[in-house]
Amino acid sequence: MNELKRIASNQPSSPQTRHTQRKERVGVGVARLLSQFILTPYLKRMAKQYLRLEPTTVKTLPGPRAGKTYTLYLHVPFCESLCPYCSFNRFLLQEEKAHTYFKQLREEMRMAHRLGYRFTSLYIGGGTPTILIDELVQTIDLARELFPIGEVSCETNPNHLIPEIIAKLEGRVQRLSVGVQSFDDGLLKQMGRYYKFGSGAAVLERIRQAAPHFPSLNVDMIYNFPNQTEEILRRDVRAVIASGAQQTTFYPLMSSPSVAKSLDRSVGRVNYGREARYYEIILEELSAEFKPMSAWTFLRAGGGMIDEYIVEDEEYVGLGSGAFSYLDGSLYVNTFSLNEYSRAIEAGHMSVAARQRYGKREQMRYRFMMELFSLRFNRERFKKSFGVSAERGLWLEMLFMFLVGAFARITRDEITLTPRGKYLSVVLMREFFAGVNNVRDQARQALSEEERLCAFPLKGKQLMPNG
Repeated sequence: MNELKRIASNQPSSPQTRHTQRKERVGVGVARLLSQFILTPYLKRMAKQYLRLEPTTVKTLPGPRAGKTYTLYLHVPFCESLCPYCSFNRFLLQEEKAHTYFKQLREEMRMAHRLGYRFTSLYIGGGTPTILIDELVQTIDLARELFPIGEVSCETNPNHLIPEIIAKLEGRVQRLSVGVQSFDDGLLKQMGRYYKFGSGAAVLERIRQAAPHFPSLNVDMIYNFPNQTEEILRRDVRAVIASGAQQTTFYPLMSSPSVAKSLDRSVGRVNYGREARYYEIILEELSAEFKPMSAWTFLRAGGGMIDEYIVEDEEYVGLGSGAFSYLDGSLYVNTFSLNEYSRAIEAGHMSVAARQRYGKREQMRYRFMMELFSLRFNRERFKKSFGVSAERGLWLEMLFMFLVGAFARITRDEITLTPRGKYLSVVLMREFFAGVNNVRDQARQALSEEERLCAFPLKGKQLMPNG
């Protein structure tokens, strides 16, 4: 704790920094009002319209198109315990079932190979992918045998930053993303993470020890917890800077109906009215040593990787229970049921359960959102892809962002964002993911009572692993 207090005492003080902070404060403050009263209500309506599931009889994903590059995403849905705010497809660990799942996940990769995919990058998320490290190692090694994988990104938790796990990931994983959420012990206790993963100071030390073993180590943080003060947030950001991590991602706190009650009971109700101010603080504190690579991902100066597969490649293939794929204008959702997933793979086909096909306008909006999120909108690529300029194809969206002062620089080739525009892109992505969380809730409706209990323990109680 003394170490975290020492970190917190470091204050940015240069005149240039203070001038930049004043400009960003005005920009983000206006963005808060625009978000709260105009953009957020509009986006919620749009998400309900476009993010809905339609059951499909399709048993496998379509094959690749010539000339396209794709990222491979693998989902590992097992955790030693469940966090109250998490809406991803996740289940309490049952080791026998998890061993079977990894084996079937590798078989599904072989199916993707037979379809003709040749992925060059792999992202493994969860759940907690490192929960059975030897199974994960076999899965990564097979992916490299099947595909020309150049970079592997993998998520983990702080308690897995131990020598025996790091030794097996080093050389296999180029980007390791550690879910920290906060270094504040009070918030960690509210989230149920303090006794699972250790104090903020202990987690900080583990990250310091692990960071040199990977080309890129990312620290995943969450901001705008109800009991998170501005000072707590500043201490969190300074701890990230002191950790030695090459990258950090600050997500705004998001919810879905399935976890709303457990979230309210554990950390309280979300207050979106102060979200913009907290985002402003993050920009201020990180500006000296980190540069923004997307609206909520920041890279330390001199680094060269970004841990955001949805930004690097617009289209991706998701394998495993609860995974999403976005291919040729269609969103595919795999079954959230581990039992149904197992039956599908054993029957020799993939586990696609639902599909949503998007028209040209919806595809243009998706591209627009993703490129704004990456902080640079490529106008020429947009026109080449859709045969129409963004000003004509998305005239209302472009006009709104222009009038509210979201665009910093407009050239023939690209558009960059002001601090106000950066925050509005956070709102765009936050509402998109909130809509995706609602899709996840729809997918869970097919779960059996047994599987539902493993995903959401009754009355917010945390069941022990295998319990």
